[in-house]
Amino acid sequence: MTPSKPEVWQRGPFPGLPPLLQPVAHALLQAQEEITDLMQDFPKELLWQKPARVASPGFHLQHLSGVLDRLFTYARGEALSSEQREWLAAEGNPSAADDPVRDLVERFNTQIDRAIHQLRTTDEASLTDFRGVGRAQLPSTVLGLLFHAAEHTQRHLGQLLVTVRVLRAGRD
Repeated sequence: MTPSKPEVWQRGPFPGLPPLLQPVAHALLQAQEEITDLMQDFPKELLWQKPARVASPGFHLQHLSGVLDRLFTYARGEALSSEQREWLAAEGNPSAADDPVRDLVERFNTQIDRAIHQLRTTDEASLTDFRGVGRAQLPSTVLGLLFHAAEHTQRHLGQLLVTVRVLRAGRD
């Protein structure tokens, strides 16, 4: 988080978003800012390290992007695509990218942008509409899925913050 800025929720309503979805946007945008700052100059050789056998930073970044994509897909009332199922199966596997840290952060940022766009176009009247989750069609609602996307993102952000700090401290 940039020290000179207040947290996202303290900056007022996000333009063009329904009032009931403001907290979702605030949580997602806060995570975006913190992850971008946190991962700046993060060494790629630490990306897949698992201190004390906790999830690696790379896993958290992959998972954050994938879960947002999946939950927002379900909120639209759609089934997962084969590409989304492949991404899910690959979560936790190291990327072969030249700059995997930057690539994973960019993918997360793209997913946040897509989420904000979807929030802008979500009709508040649909928030209590049923949405089935996964192949089992577990019961949820549009709002339940969007809220879970925000709280899940914040939970993994917290885990990522601690893991990255532990890994950086181990290098000092």
